Amino acid sequence: MMKTLIKHFLMMLMIIGVITACEKNHGVSIINSWARANAPGQTSGAAYMTFVSAEDTTFVQATSAIASSVEIHSMKMDNGVMKMRSLDELKIAAGKPEKLAPGGFHLMFFDLKQQLKAGDQIEVKLSFKNNAGKITQQTVMLPVKEAN
Repeated sequence: MMKTLIKHFLMMLMIIGVITACEKNHGVSIINSWARANAPGQTSGAAYMTFVSAEDTTFVQATSAIASSVEIHSMKMDNGVMKMRSLDELKIAAGKPEKLAPGGFHLMFFDLKQQLKAGDQIEVKLSFKNNAGKITQQTVMLPVKEAN
């Protein structure tokens, strides 16, 4: 019980620090980012991360040189069937972490130009739009990991 409380407290301190950093640079902080390793010959892949923003913003696009296209996807159970669909955008509420994780929101890479191997890193450019319509971009390096 105490370990769980300490873990939650430390996570809240980290989120507060991230939000404070976001306020200073008016951007979105990206934490816990990673891409899932895939099998040889597999032409698609997935990536996950958590966004934290000091202001309401919208995640609108991702691109990477390793894939012909990158899409924002959601997954949810519908009458016992897992359904995945492409999204045009993903809203990020101010101060509320938006988690991209297996079984939920995630990035999908299509037409991969290389295998995603554990231990490698891939570069992904993320685009965000604030409420005034201004687009900002951030480049992140995602470590490739085996799925747990």
